Amino acid sequence: MDELIVVDKQDNIIGSIGKEECHNGDGILHRAFSIFIFNNQKQLLIQQRSNLKRLWPLFWSNTCCSHQRLREPLLDITKKRLEEEFGFSCTLKNLYKFQYSAKYNDVGSENEICSVLIGKLNDEIKLNPNPEEVSNFKWVNIKELQEDIKNNPEKYSPWFKIECKELFSNYLDEIEELFT
Repeated sequence: MDELIVVDKQDNIIGSIGKEECHNGDGILHRAFSIFIFNNQKQLLIQQRSNLKRLWPLFWSNTCCSHQRLREPLLDITKKRLEEEFGFSCTLKNLYKFQYSAKYNDVGSENEICSVLIGKLNDEIKLNPNPEEVSNFKWVNIKELQEDIKNNPEKYSPWFKIECKELFSNYLDEIEELFT
């Protein structure tokens, strides 16, 4: 069974529960993570979520996102998920955490405390996306992405819109450090 870490509002572990159950109804607060990968041209790798996804299928989102499991350190699971979704791993830096909740039609909800991480990919690495996770992907310029989110918010996952606003407002220095 796919057990996710259930937490309180202060991010203290209070138990674990199956992934499907965590996302039913209004959702149960649990840990998650979002990864943002940049290339040498300072573009961001975004993905269109697979149509097999229960929540927000075919929405555009960050490079990779998933959930931390019990007894699995954050940096271990994030590297593992990058490999599973895109066929590569790289050094990641954990920037911040935030809590959000969002309901997807009558299908289910996200209710997460989400860690946001960044990393840089060597341009010579060939991407090999997993079709069960990724329907499509592209490298985007940050300014163009911000403009598209503003003009077409319905195309993007709710967590991605929140993260982009915070990341590109308050963490540009940390992103710039990836390229020094």
